Amino acid sequence: MVRHRALRITLAAVMCAAAVQPAVAAEVRDRATEVLAQRLFPMLDAMGRSPETITRLRADRSLATTLATRAKRTAACAEAAPCVAEAALWDEQELAALAHAVERNAAPLLRDRRLVPDDGLASGLAREIRGLNAIVRVYALGMPARYPSIDGPSAAFGSTEAQTRLAAAVRLRNTPRAGSLQTLDPSMELGLALLDVNDRTDASGFEPIDGGDNAAAMARARGLDWSRYRYTAVVLTGIGPEVPDMPLSPGGKYHVRLAANRFADGDAPFIIVSGGRAHPHGTPHNEAAEMRRALIERYGVPAEAIVIEPYARHTTTNLRNATRRLMALGAPLDREALIVCNPDQSRMIESPAFGERNRRELGYEPGVIGRRLSPTELTFRPDPRSARIDPLDPLDP
Repeated sequence: MVRHRALRITLAAVMCAAAVQPAVAAEVRDRATEVLAQRLFPMLDAMGRSPETITRLRADRSLATTLATRAKRTAACAEAAPCVAEAALWDEQELAALAHAVERNAAPLLRDRRLVPDDGLASGLAREIRGLNAIVRVYALGMPARYPSIDGPSAAFGSTEAQTRLAAAVRLRNTPRAGSLQTLDPSMELGLALLDVNDRTDASGFEPIDGGDNAAAMARARGLDWSRYRYTAVVLTGIGPEVPDMPLSPGGKYHVRLAANRFADGDAPFIIVSGGRAHPHGTPHNEAAEMRRALIERYGVPAEAIVIEPYARHTTTNLRNATRRLMALGAPLDREALIVCNPDQSRMIESPAFGERNRRELGYEPGVIGRRLSPTELTFRPDPRSARIDPLDPLDP
């Protein structure tokens, strides 16, 4: 009797203990973060979505040593969020160890040529890791963004609001998410969370880019005879407003009419309108979307003839991203497009200084600037190197 009562007490204690034990958190999909990860870190994201690849990487002895060092560095921070952010940075030796391990263990995954850029696995992976470091430095550690007037967090570094956002990002980095790299290293999840909590997910706002407003143009391109046209597209560059709540700048209205006139000549099948949500800082208006609206509503340009490129924040990336859209359309890259913009911007695009800026900021020129046809028109032959993803600009990689 006593033994049976003791057994009942023991079983009850076990059941009670089981009831208060926290359940293992399920890995849920976060669709918004998935899209942002694919835009910023396509190679790292693909590894996170491949359990077999993660298993092989975790078993790689050299990488395991590096990851253990990084984990120990983070553990020493306890709950200090700025310390955790600092510990998440990758140094060059750690980056090299990761690159070598990926080359040894991720070959089946990286046979997908859409993931590996034209300059190779090591270069692409280095850009993703250095971009990740840049996100942490700007959004967690208070370093200035490349263009601080339009980029970076809204909350002042060191403010209570900034500290609250950082603390949330640090907690998010270890909250399970299906398809993430958290079980290998949580630094990429920290970078994504920092952008999320700062409401700077600009890079994913129009995905899938070839659907939505671009769906009609993409469908038309599939059956297009490109040889019928002198130019593959009119590329309309952005010129953002500096006044809050202004949807389209005065210069933008001028650009739109220039493009409408040029399109009416019938020399190009599409107008590519390029411009993101950049000016002024925190504006709710997207320049490409506003230019598209004006072309349709004011000038009667058919929607199937307009391609939006809604991410570019600079003239350099106007041309890079327009090239990406031409590639998506299936346009022949050995044919010229036509850049249309105001005379001042057109002269700047033609200048040697602009070529140098492209080489400095992008690492290449997104195409060859050709003949000048008028004060507002330049020919442009796009370069496929523009397809390289570079999260050093996390709002437009």
